[in-house]
Amino acid sequence: MVATSQPLAAQAGLWALQQGGNAVDAAIATAAALTVVEPTSNGIGGDLFALVWAGGELHGLNASGAAPAALTLDVLREHHGGQMPRLGWTPVTVPGAVRGWADLHARLGRLDFELVLTPAIRYAEEGYPLSPVLAANWARAATIYRRLNRPDMAEWFATFLPDGFTPAPGALWHSPGHARTLREIARTAGAAFYEGELAAQIGAHARAGGGLLTGADLAAHRSEWVTPIHTEFDGHRVYEIPPNGQGIAALIALNVLSGLELPERRDDPRGLHLQIEAMKRGFHDAHSDVADPRHVPVDVPGLLSSANANAHRAHLGERAHDPQTRAPSTGGTVYLAAADEDGGMVSLIQSNYMGFGSGVVVPGTGIALHNRGHNFHTDPAHPNALAPGKRPYHTIIPGFLGRADGTPVGPFGVMGGFMQPQGHLQVVLNTVRYGMNPQQALDAPRWQWLDGLRVEVEPSLGEGLTRELMARGHSVTVQPEAGSFGRGQMIRRDPQTGVLEGGTETRTDGHIAVW
Repeated sequence: MVATSQPLAAQAGLWALQQGGNAVDAAIATAAALTVVEPTSNGIGGDLFALVWAGGELHGLNASGAAPAALTLDVLREHHGGQMPRLGWTPVTVPGAVRGWADLHARLGRLDFELVLTPAIRYAEEGYPLSPVLAANWARAATIYRRLNRPDMAEWFATFLPDGFTPAPGALWHSPGHARTLREIARTAGAAFYEGELAAQIGAHARAGGGLLTGADLAAHRSEWVTPIHTEFDGHRVYEIPPNGQGIAALIALNVLSGLELPERRDDPRGLHLQIEAMKRGFHDAHSDVADPRHVPVDVPGLLSSANANAHRAHLGERAHDPQTRAPSTGGTVYLAAADEDGGMVSLIQSNYMGFGSGVVVPGTGIALHNRGHNFHTDPAHPNALAPGKRPYHTIIPGFLGRADGTPVGPFGVMGGFMQPQGHLQVVLNTVRYGMNPQQALDAPRWQWLDGLRVEVEPSLGEGLTRELMARGHSVTVQPEAGSFGRGQMIRRDPQTGVLEGGTETRTDGHIAVW
């Protein structure tokens, strides 16, 4: 089974399984295809994280990149008034997705790496018709970029808005540059992106455009295999990747809730109030403490301790509170879940951040570079302060659910910037506490804390519950835009029969491919 946000990408993963591949092969095939068939949310020039159940244990991969060696707070002060821009070369950090594909495959894959990337190359070379939500996001980006009229986006227009192409449902788009790049990545198992021909092209474009990313930065990049972190909740284990990712925010919120008596009904207003309040506490810690542990120690055991959860509960009452933490921002990401017949399962997420990312595209390659540097803090005293060679606080988080005895249930995730830990919290509660199947858990109305007392809810939450939240002090806005609430996927395996049960996101062009 493969579940993701775009049907053609899910089919690429299914094809890998049909060739005799395992869940890792399927996940890589899907991920590579997503860079072509959903470039509005991810690309070859982005980052990746994964949780993989294989060989009777859960493996974690952090494939996020660091700031260039020349990118410092002094540079920001000199050129940008001390603020990190959203677009252009400055927020570009080293892209880690390609090395992530290669490292996942080298350790846990089965098929030949070149074969795994075949569907993605074919989509790029021969073209495909845009699906509805994809087309809408593409058109929105085109409108924004036209208005900005930035010279450093010329290649974006050449690649994603060539003459005669208008992003609309059913419109055909292809990219020879993407195809050539993916062929080179396939041929060299990703090495060309970091030390070969592609690395040289990226470095040359950076020099020409005043960017700070160099060939040395690319060559120095390595993925990191990590031990997943988890917490216990209602007889289950909820797993996340450790910092520099924000998955710990969801775990902290679950710890806070585990010591409270939640109402039996999911749509109880007090229960929703407590969920929102607990999530604020998770963000309070994440925004204060999460950083690159290679540069700044992060006390994960302390953050996940019962003492910390108890301290947070003291802030919870019957009225909404302001956690006094940084306001979340938006993002753009893709998530996929895959499972094979041998018990292997993958939870994988990759992103360019903020739609197409930085807006910088390397000429002739289809490589759209991400803008992950925008998530650095500009206060030098903050743990997440920008520093050369440092990875930023990262929003993208794959999730995995297990049982208390350590046996696996399956992968899950909800993409969407700072909505992600909030989506994880809600999907876990829907599944574990309220007994929903994967599709019900994903379809259920969602809320999203923004900052302070501000909360957005979907219209399907209902007028009654919305008013109840407002009566408890929440400043609630009903947001009809489905994309604001993330896009999720979930797979779980029946421990007795091995039968797979999946759910896919109805808020986007979601699809489950099964064989």
